[in-house]
Amino acid sequence: MKKSACILVVLLSFVQVQLLRAQDTLYVDLETALKIALSESPVIRIADREVVRALYARKETQSGLWPKISASGVYNRTLKKQVMVFDFGGTPTEISVGTDNNWMGGVTLSLPLVAPALWKTVQLSALDIDLAVEKARSGRLAMVSAVKQAYYSLLLAKDSYVVLKKNYDNVALNTKTVTDKYAQGMASEFEKLRAEVALKNQRPNLLASETAIELAAMQLKALMGLDIEYPVVFAGSLIQYEGEVTTVGLSSTNGFSLEKNTDLMQLDIQKQQMELAMKIAKASFLPTLSLSSNYQYSSMNNDFRFSNYNWYPYSTASLALSIPLFNGLKRQQQIRQSKLSLETLDDSRVNSERTLRLNVSNCLNQMSNAVESLSSNKENVSMAEKAYSISCKQYEVGMGTWLDLSASELALTQARLAYHQSVYNYLFYRAELEKITGTSNYQNQ
Repeated sequence: MKKSACILVVLLSFVQVQLLRAQDTLYVDLETALKIALSESPVIRIADREVVRALYARKETQSGLWPKISASGVYNRTLKKQVMVFDFGGTPTEISVGTDNNWMGGVTLSLPLVAPALWKTVQLSALDIDLAVEKARSGRLAMVSAVKQAYYSLLLAKDSYVVLKKNYDNVALNTKTVTDKYAQGMASEFEKLRAEVALKNQRPNLLASETAIELAAMQLKALMGLDIEYPVVFAGSLIQYEGEVTTVGLSSTNGFSLEKNTDLMQLDIQKQQMELAMKIAKASFLPTLSLSSNYQYSSMNNDFRFSNYNWYPYSTASLALSIPLFNGLKRQQQIRQSKLSLETLDDSRVNSERTLRLNVSNCLNQMSNAVESLSSNKENVSMAEKAYSISCKQYEVGMGTWLDLSASELALTQARLAYHQSVYNYLFYRAELEKITGTSNYQNQ
């Protein structure tokens, strides 16, 4: 009785655990995966922090335009007073000068009035913000593309597994048919052995497909910012995207604009930064003017009776003009370096744009090929299914051989896999094209 009760408790605990796991399981489609990735991925959070850091850096630079106020206090203790000698009627007289305690406190104010280099530096910090924002957008575009491609890869792995499982079931059924016919003396032992070998050969492919699904799921979880052990069920199939595989919108390479390409936009911002850095170097040739003011109180005493101290105010105001005359040709060399950097950046942009045009052309060609192959593969699947059905019936009535049956099964499997591969290729390169052109609908979420 006690043993039965223990078994019942264990079973109830197991059921409760399974129910909790079922409740905690996350069901994810493509849109949900993108939303989670854009909110939970550490890469995105780092990029967002960089934007905030750039904002703080700009405020730090702008603080140079504001007055600077500082307070100071000084206490000096005279260890040995200075002695001065005066000659009175030929008689030298020594007089000690100073007091034991010297107190001084005050406030100092400084303000830049004319600072061309500082003004340009403030403008440069604004470009740093633009660059950080663009890098954050780049991170989002890359994340969206990576998540989409990983999601499509997972769907391909799942659909491939379904195809291979059907193939395995068909081969198992055919093997049983051959075995039955062999038992009845209607098939040779050679056919029976080949059928059994063929069935065993399908098992490794099935196991490899299961492993591919697990790896693709873990990769997608990592991109989403989830723990790879977190229970997630990814919904969907490549078949549901078949309607999107179309030539609509697939124009020539020149029909796709690269104005929103994040790499080119970052290069444009960097060019503005270099141009501004050159202006800063040139501005260092100009004079600067600053205002400073000082207000102090001082007291000199020989004791520490603070209530009897007399405090004497002292204040100044001044304008400081600085005119750079010669600095070892340092600024001239900086300007020359900036010019060379600008030329290099221009060449890099031209090369990058050509490479991007080539990538766009490749994506369009792959998508166009996928559209054409999908139509062909869909017909192939229909014909292969019909051929396999005919082959099965022929073999059952003894009009066909096992080799014909095996060949038709292999052709059917290849046709189904090619069909799913066509859909996957189109979706994969479409995601890549969206990243290149910067036209993702999820980048700002």
